[in-house]
Amino acid sequence: MEDQEVLYVKDNVAVHPTQNAHQRINGRLCILKEGHSVFMTWIPYVQRSTNKETPDSTTNDRLLYTIRGLPLTQIRSIRRNTPHMGWQYIIIVLTSGLAFPPLYFHNGGIKEFLVTLKEHVHMVRSVDDANLFLVNDIGQDPLQKSLTSLELRDVVSTAALPSRDQHVSEAFTNGHQKAMEPSPLEVAEQQNEDKKPVTERNQQRRPRDPARDVSIQVLEKFSLVTKFARDTTAQLFGENRLLGSNDDLKDLDRSYRTRRQEDRRLNVKGGTVSQPVEHQKEIAMSMPAGNSDLDTSCTGARLTPLGSEEFVNYFDQEGRIPLSHALRKRIFYGGIVPGLRCKAWKFLLGHFSFDSTYRQREELVVKKREEYMILKAQWQTITEQQAKRFAKFRERKSRIEKDVVRTDRGVEFYAEDDNPNVMVLRDILITYSFYNFDLGYCQGMSDFLSPILYVVGDESESFWCFASLMERMAPNFHRDQNGMHSQLLALSKLVQLLDFPLHTYLKEADCLNYFFCFRWLLIQFKREFPYEDVMRLWEVLWTNHLTEHLHLYICVALLKAHKKKIIEEEMDFDTLLKFINELSGHIDLEVALRDAEALFLIAGDVGAACIPPGTPPSLQVACNEDLISSF
Repeated sequence: MEDQEVLYVKDNVAVHPTQNAHQRINGRLCILKEGHSVFMTWIPYVQRSTNKETPDSTTNDRLLYTIRGLPLTQIRSIRRNTPHMGWQYIIIVLTSGLAFPPLYFHNGGIKEFLVTLKEHVHMVRSVDDANLFLVNDIGQDPLQKSLTSLELRDVVSTAALPSRDQHVSEAFTNGHQKAMEPSPLEVAEQQNEDKKPVTERNQQRRPRDPARDVSIQVLEKFSLVTKFARDTTAQLFGENRLLGSNDDLKDLDRSYRTRRQEDRRLNVKGGTVSQPVEHQKEIAMSMPAGNSDLDTSCTGARLTPLGSEEFVNYFDQEGRIPLSHALRKRIFYGGIVPGLRCKAWKFLLGHFSFDSTYRQREELVVKKREEYMILKAQWQTITEQQAKRFAKFRERKSRIEKDVVRTDRGVEFYAEDDNPNVMVLRDILITYSFYNFDLGYCQGMSDFLSPILYVVGDESESFWCFASLMERMAPNFHRDQNGMHSQLLALSKLVQLLDFPLHTYLKEADCLNYFFCFRWLLIQFKREFPYEDVMRLWEVLWTNHLTEHLHLYICVALLKAHKKKIIEEEMDFDTLLKFINELSGHIDLEVALRDAEALFLIAGDVGAACIPPGTPPSLQVACNEDLISSF
């Protein structure tokens, strides 16, 4: 084997698993050459700690973040971010559509990294985004190609096909894994952090940036779960084609399993076999074997839906709702009758404040309608000639028009051709892309808007209710995918806490990434229940009663309910993915809500600690004053 040549090396390049700067994982970033092959690696430093706590979580974090011998030919693009405050970082997107977590350069070095890359691969700066560098992309600009790529069905990615590069990458793994000792600067930084009080550490945290909330579950198959998920992620990244076919999914899954097996072999060899946290084992062992035996006696009694006569009793003489927590609890346990949703949802979604009076709400409706018409006019007055020079507008408008004609057409409200409600759906989404131009539009947003427009009816009020909801759900659609990453991480930890046998099986089956739950989380079970049940579920979630992360406990409840079948049939990732998707339309909502509540109460504060700060939909709903001040 030829000697390896080091083309670039940078110490103290970090991954931030949480918002806390002192919890970062530091490592060494290298570009290496062997023969005619050039690779990139990022290997975390060997942790030096006298802490005798179990190394399970920390060890897994470092192993799953490790980038081992990545051929430069598999990189599609690199996004550079240089905020005015905080550290610079890059996000690397692969040709398969996967994205590594952001790599933070605490001591500079991004420019040198890019210069070295350019010497060995074809790399150009995007004409539409100065911070986006396209790698191995020879041809038309990806923004133009993205319009036609939406029509493709079965584009096969070659990133996962066996090649000589894979064999050479193993040599890099063996040759550089042992060398990653902490640098003197890293040791000094860690020692200083350990000596500081917790309060002082918290005060010195860097300001939060959009890419910080990443989880340990981001290295494989994130966007390859369903065709819907593949289309969504392709649009999130703005890449130049759809992701691979089902064959690519299976190839990548096999590749993932091989790497996980290698990681376990290295763990055993190095004497660092992970052990479960004892407290987690105690909670899991106290749980019944299946949901049919789950003790739900601790849960609240289910009530009949809230009606209009009862609803008015929550208002005072001026129209305020002084006991909003009581109203939210009532809705949590009973839901709302369909005819009352139009009024109640405006409070739950934050369009109306619980402290507002009748008169204030009347004035707000008039004011917000005027503001909505101004927003809408911004795109309606764009001429044909202007549109020709406004690529971003053409792209988003085209994408929205394709999506709305496929959204809930089985519901009578949106059925038949030339349905005016479909056009209103389109107008609201285009207007929102101008209201929140940074986020724009992504597939899945029409799924959130559809029930809101169906219930609220009025175009302007539907828009503002949707805008408030997106204050919660926007992280699901961020380019860096931090919202989805943090939810998958939290789900993994909750299953480990609440059902350790299931966690153990999923670990043995190499399914700990939980990507089979991607669709559940992305659009809040929108495609898993009938339309009426979706509305019932969402109004329960919007109450934030008990927890603002009830949807994660619902995921755990559903997995526990089918644990016996999953384990007895020895489901691998492909089989489990198919099984989860086929549950759509066959889930009892009331049972799922009851079981999720029971699991939340059993988990207690330990369960809450499993959920990273900032995990969607933890953002509070914007009140109307916040919306007004944003103009």
